[in-house]
Amino acid sequence: MTARVLLQQSDISRALTRIAHEILESNRGAADLLILGIHTRGVALAQRIATRIESIEGVPIRVGSLDVTMYRDDLAEKPMKIPGRTDIPVDGIDGLTVVLVDDVLFSGRTIRAALDAIVDLGRPAAVQLAVLVDRGHRELPIRADYVGKNLPTSLAERVQVKVEEFDGIDEVKIES
Repeated sequence: MTARVLLQQSDISRALTRIAHEILESNRGAADLLILGIHTRGVALAQRIATRIESIEGVPIRVGSLDVTMYRDDLAEKPMKIPGRTDIPVDGIDGLTVVLVDDVLFSGRTIRAALDAIVDLGRPAAVQLAVLVDRGHRELPIRADYVGKNLPTSLAERVQVKVEEFDGIDEVKIES
């Protein structure tokens, strides 16, 4: 198996800074934003985006985590993993603009599961999606609002995102 590094720490940092600015522009500021990272690496990316928004706007940003394990449609096909923790830093999401953050957008099934989880939490004013990597091959009609890097891939290739918080390094590799 061959692996190529496509994004290094500085590339990832620039992409997340750009995403933070795009979120602010699209939403005309940070009021009523809730940034939710999808377990596992999406949580670290969400925290970084929230930190960047805080430094730009000078106000605290609500940031939390969302576990979608029990909402997945492939539980019968994949071995059950221990669910992570959903942590919503507000009493309810009603009326808020929720920005979901994930590392890689592929088939769209994880995001579909996240949307189901959000519906159980309340009724947000809007749900937006930010991803570090969009690799294509959608099976569902889901599109990211904010993308760090579009990476056209073949189905035989695998995109691997590593983040400092979980892996000790920031990088995006493609393996074929």
